[in-house]
Amino acid sequence: MVEISFLHESDRACWEVLARGKDSYFEVERDDDAYERTWRRLLEDERIRGIAAWLDGRIVGIAHYLFHASVWYAGKCYLADLFVDADVRRQGVATAMIEWVARDAEEHDAPGLYWNTLEDAPARALYDKLGTFHEGFILYTYRREANQV
Repeated sequence: MVEISFLHESDRACWEVLARGKDSYFEVERDDDAYERTWRRLLEDERIRGIAAWLDGRIVGIAHYLFHASVWYAGKCYLADLFVDADVRRQGVATAMIEWVARDAEEHDAPGLYWNTLEDAPARALYDKLGTFHEGFILYTYRREANQV
């Protein structure tokens, strides 16, 4: 059975292994300082949260999310990262983490839970089963240097 808890100081090493695994999967490179800064935010910033999924006594998944204001709604919750160890995928870990985040968001008046993923991500099969849906939006990311002449 999957157990979910907020991240604690003692989870640091296991968290970093999974965080680096997520970055490797998405081909993202970060220096050691980035992991340290993120870890501190997860433990110290009230708006940013981190959870761990435990299976058979070990951390097998992590998720990071944050609450933010919304123009039209009471609040929103953005699921920034979700990663499950490849050895335990398809055992309900990701579902348990998403459901945890959804409950936490609801309890904090931020019921608008959303996230993004790659168009060809295998996880989309799970997201479709959870009753979530793709609203047809395209994410644009502004790059200042690309717009300077």
